[in-house]
Amino acid sequence: MLAVFSEDGALQTKHKIETDRDYSKFQATLQQIASNELKSYQITHCCTAVPGTIDFNSGVALAFGNEDWRNIPIQADMQKIFPNAKILIHNDAKLAALSEAKLLDDQYSKVLYLTVSTGIGGGVVREGRIDTDFENFEPGQMVFEEEGRSRIWEDFASGRALKERYGKLASEIDDPEIWRQYAHALANGFENLIATVKPDVIVVGGGVGSHMEKFKFYLDEELSKFNNPLVPTPPIVKAKRPEEAVIYGCFELIKQSAGVSRDEQPESRIHSAPGAMRNPEGVSHEAE
Repeated sequence: MLAVFSEDGALQTKHKIETDRDYSKFQATLQQIASNELKSYQITHCCTAVPGTIDFNSGVALAFGNEDWRNIPIQADMQKIFPNAKILIHNDAKLAALSEAKLLDDQYSKVLYLTVSTGIGGGVVREGRIDTDFENFEPGQMVFEEEGRSRIWEDFASGRALKERYGKLASEIDDPEIWRQYAHALANGFENLIATVKPDVIVVGGGVGSHMEKFKFYLDEELSKFNNPLVPTPPIVKAKRPEEAVIYGCFELIKQSAGVSRDEQPESRIHSAPGAMRNPEGVSHEAE
């Protein structure tokens, strides 16, 4: 998804595009949109969300979650498309975390955001900013023993795994027993993250997370079995903008980059900003 925001944070336009497996064709599509649909906007900042690991010093995306792209100079490539803009890049889940933390209105100091969708991603926001200790945090890659063998968490607890096991998308599932079993698959990962990150609140987004009301009771029940006074379970809430968290996170990062405080409205320093580039199911000018 590609989005443009005005200086006061109003969403001006957005375009949902499929991510071509051929990176050069994907670049060409973005260039075409920038040259045509976005030509009337004065783009001063561009934030690109990457679903994978980033070398922030070089601006290179080292690996992508759902694409086999490797060592992509994403920052330099976006600079070619938007030559007059300041280019920012960050992980998509961290940007979503930033957006959702902002919506909590300073209720919590440390926010853990989990996106449960095709895979499982996450981000940590401390005092309103992406926590640098967790910049390349990939919770979906944690390993657990499941059904007698070691398995990556997202391989048995993501939306993809849910579809593979039951033949249905989260939106199509109403059977309480399926959701009870799914909550069991989620619980170990949640408990591990609670013990490691020690968040004040957990926000759940993504395609499956948008249906959290269907499994929240069972997840709470599973987590209560741990009953560890040293690691109390924090509040767990549903994301307020599960499908658009990333593009709004891009805008929040742009504001911070431009030196705008959390409570101050951006002025003429920011005219508009593309959001992130993502996959067809994704969250946003996310590159997935």
